[in-house]
Amino acid sequence: MENLTDHAQQGLLVAAVLVSVTLLLAAVHYARADRGTRVSMRQAVRVRWSWVRLARMAGLNVTDKTPGLLAQLTAQRDSPAPAPRVLTPKIKVKPDRFGVIVWAGTLPQVGLEEYQKAARFLADAWRCTRVSVLPDGPGKVVIRGVRSDPLTTPTKHHPTGRAPEDVARWELGVDEYAAPVCVSLANVPGVTVAGTPGAGKTSGINKFVCDLAPSAAVQIVGFDGKVSRAEEGDYADLGKRMFAFCGDDLDEANALFRRLVELRRRRSSVIRDVLGVKNMWHVGPSRLWPLTVVLIDEAHTFFREYKGSDAETKRLAALTAENARLVEDLVKKGRSVGILTILISQKTTGDAIPTFIRDVCPVGLSFAQKTVEAAVAALGDDIRNWPDASPVTLQDPAYVGVAVMAMQGRPGFTRIRTPYVSDADAARIVEATSHLTADPALCLDALLDATGHTNPGDDGPDGPAVSLSKP
Repeated sequence: MENLTDHAQQGLLVAAVLVSVTLLLAAVHYARADRGTRVSMRQAVRVRWSWVRLARMAGLNVTDKTPGLLAQLTAQRDSPAPAPRVLTPKIKVKPDRFGVIVWAGTLPQVGLEEYQKAARFLADAWRCTRVSVLPDGPGKVVIRGVRSDPLTTPTKHHPTGRAPEDVARWELGVDEYAAPVCVSLANVPGVTVAGTPGAGKTSGINKFVCDLAPSAAVQIVGFDGKVSRAEEGDYADLGKRMFAFCGDDLDEANALFRRLVELRRRRSSVIRDVLGVKNMWHVGPSRLWPLTVVLIDEAHTFFREYKGSDAETKRLAALTAENARLVEDLVKKGRSVGILTILISQKTTGDAIPTFIRDVCPVGLSFAQKTVEAAVAALGDDIRNWPDASPVTLQDPAYVGVAVMAMQGRPGFTRIRTPYVSDADAARIVEATSHLTADPALCLDALLDATGHTNPGDDGPDGPAVSLSKP
């Protein structure tokens, strides 16, 4: 008995120590959390404690009339039948800044559909702005409850300066449930970005450039139709990370577009012999064959239709028409050789970006818009069927930095809170990575020399139709 008592005391002591350590760790975690996360941690405790009762009231349980194994073994012949068991799904709760994430199991007659029907009851009980329910594998669902609206909560992004593992991964921000939203740009020929002035377009592009700048496998060229020089506009802090930049001068823009099309032609003519593939994305971008990002801001400046009979107007009309033809070449033929074109404009209607360019771009984002017609031009006619997600509803100042896009694999449209990148952070990253800036044409020359291939000329509209061989 004395030994038994000693063991019991030791067991209680160990249990007390474990409980104390657990409580201490929880207290430290709580103290170090920000204010929003602390509220969510308290919310998570309430969710766990009240779950059994709430699940029964919301109809998320089942009655099992079959006795359990223990009841069957201990039942006596003349005793009454055991009472039916009420089964409630088990849950796991995790708090974060915006609310809680709940992983729950399913039961017979309590599946994904039943959880989705009960979502509004859960939102009220958990004091959440909205609740979503999505499948999380066989027999599991994930319930996301947000207490504060992520779309109206401004966020900041501080670039780390580390090269991304995947340069084709564009981390846009978070959706209305605070879930990260990422888009793959691999095999994407073009992207359109629309929105009223001050809606958040430039900040979104700043983040994109700052995240990719530390990689030598990415080179960027910029066009800005609302300034004459880089230091005058939104890309003043990004200029050192661009191998070329052009303002609103149509002659300079035309020359730079020609230069890019020449790069595309040269890459097309040598890709199979140099890389061994027909599509660069099969091997991925590299320092000597970088992903070339063509940023065209205020794109309507370069495609505008000039009407008039005087010589200067005719000359400008010919320039913008050729600009459209050259950019069409980049978008339609540049995907497989690693050229990505991003067109940015307040409206992406046909008079701003020609439809033969716009409609080839599979990825489209729209920040706030004033008219349904502008929203349709940016996102397609299907946005009419999703009025709650329309960018027309984003005109409130609280939605500056919020964009709408159609996500592959998701029904309808997704609203995304894009983070703000300060000018100081952008300047810091660009200054630290400016040494990585290189002209892709010179990179191609170096690659041809390194692999022993001849440097092709331009014998036709699509480059020479010759076989390149090692000397």
